[in-house]
Amino acid sequence: METNRYISPLSERYASKEMQFIFSEDMKFRTWRRLWIALAETEKELGLDITQEQIDEMKAHAEEINYDVARERERIVRHDVMSHVYAFGQQCPKAKGIIHLGATSCYVGDNTDIIVMTEALKLVKKKLVNVIAELAKFAEEYKDQPTLAFTHFQPAQPTTVGKRATLWTQEFCLDLEELDFVLDHMKLLGSKGTTGTQASFLELFNGDQETCDKIDPMIAKKMGFEACFPVSGQTYSRKIDTRVANVLAGIAASAHKMSNDIRLLQHLKEVEEPFEKTQIGSSAMAYKRNPMRSERIASLSRYVMIDALNPAITSATQWFERTLDDSANKRLSIPEGFLAIDGVLDLCLNVVDGLVVYPKVIEKRLMSELPFMATENIMMDAVKAGGDRQELHEKIRVLSMEAGKTVKVEGKDNDLLERIANDPSFNLSLDELKACMDPKRYVGRAPYQVEQFLKNVIAPILEENKALLGVEVEINV
Repeated sequence: METNRYISPLSERYASKEMQFIFSEDMKFRTWRRLWIALAETEKELGLDITQEQIDEMKAHAEEINYDVARERERIVRHDVMSHVYAFGQQCPKAKGIIHLGATSCYVGDNTDIIVMTEALKLVKKKLVNVIAELAKFAEEYKDQPTLAFTHFQPAQPTTVGKRATLWTQEFCLDLEELDFVLDHMKLLGSKGTTGTQASFLELFNGDQETCDKIDPMIAKKMGFEACFPVSGQTYSRKIDTRVANVLAGIAASAHKMSNDIRLLQHLKEVEEPFEKTQIGSSAMAYKRNPMRSERIASLSRYVMIDALNPAITSATQWFERTLDDSANKRLSIPEGFLAIDGVLDLCLNVVDGLVVYPKVIEKRLMSELPFMATENIMMDAVKAGGDRQELHEKIRVLSMEAGKTVKVEGKDNDLLERIANDPSFNLSLDELKACMDPKRYVGRAPYQVEQFLKNVIAPILEENKALLGVEVEINV
């Protein structure tokens, strides 16, 4: 490992090897060669003087990138595409004259960008589906576990641990919808020429418009796409990069929200992310178990959300048919957005798969607040026993304030039930009041909602994507 130069933490610490390969030099330049082969095949099939021998020669060297030749040539000509045309031609002397025929640099550059983003989106989808699947298991397991719910991070009406998990899951499902839409609408640039007019092909095919119409659909099919964009300048619209980056930012927002909740729950000691036997939580405080992975999810997610601004600004500032101020930005913003969200999803899989729930702590906190939340039921029972609703409401209000003071000012346990039992207006014994304290009476439809959500929403998603299920991830740090 080199230690005297900058190395991206995205590759060294966070992103998987699979995602790194998608944005690798090998993937890029092998795709360039596949595109040159597709172009030559298309031109041959449409009548240009290109032989099968030339195409076979290109195919024979499609995977063997002679990087040394290309790099040496680029030092001389300062042009990456022409350097690789030259390098490919050195390996394919018979095909040398027809490589890149009629095309411009964006033919290989932009089409490869679309292909790479498409492959990266497929990997993101695979991991996202597995996050949804893991969360569904967790929600099912804890659908009946009552827990204190919070609004404004203040105690509110109880819910269940599983129901809370469905809230996280639903946001990821919304992200999956967006991702599927973008994937389904990815198109290649095709071969449009220097300003998008296909003038070079009109010349090659002697002004035959019908033949020129066939070029892009044939290239798209050979590269595994349904279609090419119908019109373009020299490049595909940079709005596509914006659309893709926004999908990643949406996933990041969902992951960030979930990780924040987990961090807060770990502070409450109710739920805890995985913590390995030899893991150190703090260099100074040996007892600490910090939610480091959830914090890393939040950290990387913020990067992805902000990164989505890059393609949006680039798209907005393109001039006419093409400017080159997009290039350096794209080389950073698109790969790094994908590498970062890949790390986020790996962390999500790791955390959700190993979440530890502490029911006793959850129950203790819930029971400390439940008397306040049960006052409506208590009041109704007292009315049934002959009490006056308005009078009882005022008495419960006063007693609740007194019990709250006992908890917050004096630091004692909640004694609201004892106060109510001691008031003859309610005509309820302490045992009768304690019988009202079953938390399951106060979670409403939460368990049923979990069941219906898993059945009606999650099951169809997992069935449709069952070929993607089963991902093992490795967390480096």
